[in-house]
Amino acid sequence: MSANFEAKKQLVEEIKEKFQKAKTLAFVDYRGLNVEEDTAMRKAFRENGCEYKVYKNRLMLKALSDLGIECSANYFEGTTAVAIGYADEVAPAKILCDTIDKTKKMAIKFGILNGVSVSASDIEALSKLPSKEELIAKLLGTLNNPITGLCRVLQAPTRGLAVALNAIATK
Repeated sequence: MSANFEAKKQLVEEIKEKFQKAKTLAFVDYRGLNVEEDTAMRKAFRENGCEYKVYKNRLMLKALSDLGIECSANYFEGTTAVAIGYADEVAPAKILCDTIDKTKKMAIKFGILNGVSVSASDIEALSKLPSKEELIAKLLGTLNNPITGLCRVLQAPTRGLAVALNAIATK
């Protein structure tokens, strides 16, 4: 076997490993980005614990088929890059959609969310969701409201008595 074939096999294994660890994969047509836009986008990916890579289409298709993920080979025509989200499912979609809104140069082809192939519109909908931290904060706020109300109700008689005693003392 040639060294080139071995290198490609090794690269497919690397891609498979990254795809297995990922919670979200978003595949995009990155045609038209200039260096400044690409650098800013890659920086945003790094800051959010994501990765943005360009691999050969055939190698990505081979890695996906080895993992048992079904997707159309038509998605892998032209230039294709992949945004890989390891920690947060929403972060890659948000960064890509923000970049697309700013530059008007890229297009989402499709995505994979927890091992299931999803359409470009699903990735765009995912980008509109609040981040994990925001959702947790909203949940905690919702859980905290009844307890706060209960504390106010329980303190009301004591507060009323204190106000009445204060009124009598000031007369």
